[in-house]
Amino acid sequence: MKKLMLWIIALVALAGCALHAQDITGTWQGTLQVGKALRLVVKISKADNGTLNAKFYSIDQNGQAFNAGPITVQSGTVKIVIPIIAGSYEGKLNPDATTLTGTWNQGGTPLPLVLQHVTDATAWEIPVPVVAKQMPENADPSFDVATIKPNNSGVVGMQGLTMNGRHFVTRNSSLGDLISFAYDVQLKQIIGAPDWITKDRYDIDGVPDLEGVPNTLQLRVMVQKLLADRFKLIFHHDKKELSAFVMTVGKNGQKLTPTQLTGSSLPGVGFGPAAGGLTMNVMNGSMLTLAAVLQMVVLDRPVVDQTGITGKFDFNVTFLPDDSQFNGRPMRLPPTDSAEAAPNLFDAMQQQLGLKLTAEKTAVDVLVIDKVEKPSAN
Repeated sequence: MKKLMLWIIALVALAGCALHAQDITGTWQGTLQVGKALRLVVKISKADNGTLNAKFYSIDQNGQAFNAGPITVQSGTVKIVIPIIAGSYEGKLNPDATTLTGTWNQGGTPLPLVLQHVTDATAWEIPVPVVAKQMPENADPSFDVATIKPNNSGVVGMQGLTMNGRHFVTRNSSLGDLISFAYDVQLKQIIGAPDWITKDRYDIDGVPDLEGVPNTLQLRVMVQKLLADRFKLIFHHDKKELSAFVMTVGKNGQKLTPTQLTGSSLPGVGFGPAAGGLTMNVMNGSMLTLAAVLQMVVLDRPVVDQTGITGKFDFNVTFLPDDSQFNGRPMRLPPTDSAEAAPNLFDAMQQQLGLKLTAEKTAVDVLVIDKVEKPSAN
């Protein structure tokens, strides 16, 4: 009996070694159901040092490749992380390494996803990334047409501000949100405004009067013109000493990755639940982008960029917000054991991005409102 038990143990150990030795390099593909079918492709390769690398594609959205982060294989379970889109996949490998059965998670919502290990003959064709036509740098665009509709959903925070094809779209934006974006200021830098500029909410859909996708500066100018035309906004500049956060490079240097995006001048920013907190994802963003998002969405005071860093980057930072952030109303987070909580924003910025936020008083530009009206009818 003892000899038989030893044989069983040996066979189990050999099976475990075989499972670990399975080759998962190559192309994997599967269809994710998110109200519509999205075909996903993961191409896994092995570096000279033995580590696994991967590129991720959502081919029904674009042919853009995104680098995967850590890939681990343990006891037949494969874990793949795509940090820049806050996505992850965990699947169980079948014995002959042809199928992964598991779950895709992005934004805290797990969805079933089966990936098949395919050959070149059966692999889906990955489209060439669509390169959007950019608006000329010297263009001075306005909105050719723009609709402004009240949003009475009762939701407090802005739900979106983006270019969707040819359309500039905002959802549940206050006038304060729009001024903050258009003039790159924090709400505390808007002086003398009526209280409805943060209470009243609007959905806006506008189309530029010129062809091509505007850059960030051009988009700000378009919104500035809209505010003057439809909200009759008039203001003047002044200086005021305010409590602010100054953003600098930490003592160990920055930890930023140049952007993977091609053919786009606009940054992408989003927030989603993550283990122990939430993740802010930035694609094709500069340090000015980061400072603007922090002061407009997260923090309660202006953010002054003194990093001296130029260029565009893809990065994310996972942190546990406190009661002073997101106007006291952060998104609902999954339950978390205190031992597993993400660091606060300031520690997370240093640890994950190599950037430092320091609170200090400094003279900043303020916008003093001389006149503003509720928007004219469409």
